[in-house]
Amino acid sequence: MKTRKLGNSGLEVSALGMGCMNLSFGTGKAVDINEGLKVIRAGFEKGITFFDTAEAYGPLTNELLVGEALQPFRKDVIIATKFGMISDTGINSRPEHIKKVLEESLIRLRTDYIDLFYQHRVDPNVPIEDVAGALKELIEEGKIRYYGLSEAGAETIRRAHSVHPVAAVQNQYSIWTREPEDKVLPVCEELGIGFVPWAPLGTGFLTGNITADTKFDAATDLRAGFPRFTPEAIKANMPVVDMLNRIAQRKNASAVQIALSWLMAQKSWIVPIPGMDKIGYIEDNIKSADISLTVEELKEIDLEMSKIKLQGARLSEGLLAMSED
Repeated sequence: MKTRKLGNSGLEVSALGMGCMNLSFGTGKAVDINEGLKVIRAGFEKGITFFDTAEAYGPLTNELLVGEALQPFRKDVIIATKFGMISDTGINSRPEHIKKVLEESLIRLRTDYIDLFYQHRVDPNVPIEDVAGALKELIEEGKIRYYGLSEAGAETIRRAHSVHPVAAVQNQYSIWTREPEDKVLPVCEELGIGFVPWAPLGTGFLTGNITADTKFDAATDLRAGFPRFTPEAIKANMPVVDMLNRIAQRKNASAVQIALSWLMAQKSWIVPIPGMDKIGYIEDNIKSADISLTVEELKEIDLEMSKIKLQGARLSEGLLAMSED
């Protein structure tokens, strides 16, 4: 697979990464561990070198799965994980807590260093300068190679970067979730920071596999609480999928491939991490790295999207409260 550099950090990864969360948490029941191992290793065998997890996924179980799956190839892969989303007090990015949970993640991931360590959500009670300072110390100790921020706003990114360079920002971004284009992508470009879109397939909506009749189990599927996934919103937003399918048919591709190639066409330092919990999904997704959308096709997508009035917020009210603009 082609590779991309995450900004000016020097961190080089496969053009498409693997979001591992869905194997353990978030969009349904966790897969059998043997199936999870098989899927992650299939991703590596097919050229993916960039794997994304977090202590919050499970919680903890996804890191265990990723660690076991990638241990045989550890020197050949880039592992990203996240801290600060879970603790006895909720969001917690106090420096002493960061150092504690890093040690725990290292054990679960069966490694002695983390390639990319993200703050999962900005902690309103801890100055970002203190967070960046703690991460700088961990880089100097060799326990992490790079650090990043997730769901952070432009000013927070700038302040953190002034203490120690931010390697990557991971915010939600896709054809139907364009908020980062206003402030976050420009500051990333200015500062030479890579951008890693999570939910690049619209938390599954852009695959075309979701309809107004799709049921989401509130016990296991976060989308049950997302306003954009009510039956009414799904029906109203279906023109997005129809547009992707029309372009895909012309390109002899799938809607998934068009959605991912659109993201990669935005900037050379953008690396999407679609969730992949089936080998068939990997095979579909990785073909997007070889699809080129013309300037005319990109303009067509923007024009068509401008005509669609999207219905529903991208996340639940609680999750949106933990995200910065």
